[in-house]
Amino acid sequence: MSNDQHELREACAETSFPAIASPLVNQAIEQARTVASDPSAEGLHQLRITMRRLRSLWWAYRPLLDAGENTSQRELFRSLADTAGRTRDYDILIELLKLQREDWKALPPEILEARQKALDVGREVFSNPATKTQLLGVLSQTSDELVARQDRQPLQAFSDERVAISESQLRRRMRRASKAKRSNFAAFHDVRKAGKKARYLLELFGPVLSRGHRKTLNELKEVQKRFGALNDVVASENLLRDNAPLLAATGEPERTLKWFKQERERRLRAVAALIRKQWK
Repeated sequence: MSNDQHELREACAETSFPAIASPLVNQAIEQARTVASDPSAEGLHQLRITMRRLRSLWWAYRPLLDAGENTSQRELFRSLADTAGRTRDYDILIELLKLQREDWKALPPEILEARQKALDVGREVFSNPATKTQLLGVLSQTSDELVARQDRQPLQAFSDERVAISESQLRRRMRRASKAKRSNFAAFHDVRKAGKKARYLLELFGPVLSRGHRKTLNELKEVQKRFGALNDVVASENLLRDNAPLLAATGEPERTLKWFKQERERRLRAVAALIRKQWK
């Protein structure tokens, strides 16, 4: 174990928070600055991941913080993540439409215009100085609240407990999904969300966690891969269903929705098979 890792394990959860959170917040601010000057779908996608990691970290510290403030702060991260990810959502839709319609020579202009609008909105939000101010304000407020606490607990014990709770939530949701009908997408989507949170916490607290959590991280990679593929289809199908002009622009709405339904069911079977394997 390196000296840095040893010192981290000996540290307190409350006073260690700024050292854990600051690099993430700074990364988000830098990614937002890059997106503002040169917007790209990949840049926005990476920014969405950072926002989700921040939301998971704030969830981990929730027991030590004011419940109302913590909820509003995590909602800020969720909202910014959604804004950042909208362009990526359109890119996934475009990829799936190309898969469905191999005979297309050019994408409908309506879809390209919708994607550009999402890109412009993301650029506008993240070029606003208020976004940086909000992120730094949340970091400062939370850090001050934690450092001011009179009671202290070891970072390793705290991290192990919070990661264990996230893993337990994941197992419960997988168990529920294993008994659900394949038409119950919400049950499968809950597994995906729980898996993301557990993975982000395993990565964030990795240097101080006990060895027992490493197996979970490896298992989560396959879980996220299959659940992500399913979510891509469901999210794209919903994007079309919620936007009639966009669906009409495909030229053959009924054929398009039929293909998405078939693809959704195929990917659901793959997800169900994975869950059965995990819970056999």
